[in-house]
Amino acid sequence: MPDRTLDHDGDVPVVRLERWSGTVASGDPDANFKREVAGYSQQDPVATVATLAANLDLPVGAVVRYVLARWASGGSEALLELGPSTVERMLASVEEAEAAGTDEARLAAYDTLAQMVRWVAHGLDSPETAYPEGGADLS
Repeated sequence: MPDRTLDHDGDVPVVRLERWSGTVASGDPDANFKREVAGYSQQDPVATVATLAANLDLPVGAVVRYVLARWASGGSEALLELGPSTVERMLASVEEAEAAGTDEARLAAYDTLAQMVRWVAHGLDSPETAYPEGGADLS
């Protein structure tokens, strides 16, 4: 099903920046990410990007494209650059397991960490998509 929010001007994608404050279902495995989307999507990044573009004498669209491409293809580096919350959640899982001192707690921590690492590494499933210009040697 094509995304109706994405349009094209020739071969250039056109995206409408939207605010989102939808609800997050209990038990949703992507709840943390969706909460961050809800929070960050209330901000207006255009002023910051426009100032950066003007200071560097670059088109605003080129800077936006850079930001999106870097974040989308950066995998774990990009996620960690968003802030310490992910590292804190990972550390909390380990510390809770160590405090409990049981095999069940350690397995639960492993499961939590494994899910987070899989999410971070998702873009590496397809190196051609993650690195369309051949920028990473994953052989």
